[in-house]
Amino acid sequence: MFSRLSRGVIALALTFAATPALHSQAIAADPWPAKPVRIIVPYAAGGTADLLGRMAAQKLTEVFGQQFVVENRPGAGGLVGSDLAAHAAPDGYTLEVSGVASHIMAPALKSGLSFDPVNGFTHIVLLGGPPDVIAVNKGVAAKTFADLVALSKGTTDGLSYGTAGIGTHGQLVCELLQKRVGFKMTHVPYRGGSAAITDLVAGHVPVACLTLTTASEQLRAGTIRAVVVSTPHRLADYPDIPTFAELGYPDLTASTWFALSGPLGLPPEIVERINAAIIRTFAEPDVRARLDRDAMALPPLSPAAFTAFFKEEAARWTPFARASGATAD
Repeated sequence: MFSRLSRGVIALALTFAATPALHSQAIAADPWPAKPVRIIVPYAAGGTADLLGRMAAQKLTEVFGQQFVVENRPGAGGLVGSDLAAHAAPDGYTLEVSGVASHIMAPALKSGLSFDPVNGFTHIVLLGGPPDVIAVNKGVAAKTFADLVALSKGTTDGLSYGTAGIGTHGQLVCELLQKRVGFKMTHVPYRGGSAAITDLVAGHVPVACLTLTTASEQLRAGTIRAVVVSTPHRLADYPDIPTFAELGYPDLTASTWFALSGPLGLPPEIVERINAAIIRTFAEPDVRARLDRDAMALPPLSPAAFTAFFKEEAARWTPFARASGATAD
């Protein structure tokens, strides 16, 4: 096997050596990026997807010397922005902040999509993913998850809970918990995590299930209180918040991860360059400190490894989403 592999590598090397002019012409003909690149964020400004998209845009601008511009296109749990990205030209000038919510959960709840959310994209690089928390306004009497269940059971139609939108991991978690525990809450979807956290703090909605990134500032300020988090173990910065595993739901241990994807058929050399740039710059101290603050994991996955991870997550979460009873309407 080694000898066959060696002969193949040698033959490939000779081919490139024999055509240096063609190789140089190809590079000269495609000086990407030669103009600004848009990064579609399929949610409103202020949430985790927006934060990570803007961090990526800043670092890619620094690396490539061309503007990477965030464009917020919220709607339908991320499906509006994803549809735009799916139908863009695969030339490297339109990217999207994809993720488990917009490309796996929301599509599982909606039929008749004009694009394949998993196989209809070029998946480039993982940006990171914070855990989710179920939190309550500080004026709500619930101190624990058990208190929350009891309070909701004693409320006509149950308590209302906010999320960053239809099909988000926050909605899925709350819908599954209601079915398993046997209580009821009413979903209030927002157009992004920022709007949901604003209403939670103001008391317009008593409960919310959001990413830790979205909730962390208000948790530290004491304006809201978390009753459970989706990490495998308790967090050092939040030692009083129990995990889903402790409550008896280890299968809900997960992160709401986000990534960069693009239209199907992006040139491999552009994909590799973006992947390498994000992995390198997101390991820099300033970015790493920001990600670590909200327990955002960032495995340095190659495009191929990330694509495999994307498909594994789709296989894992699609049945959960469909079994949750959640709807996209």
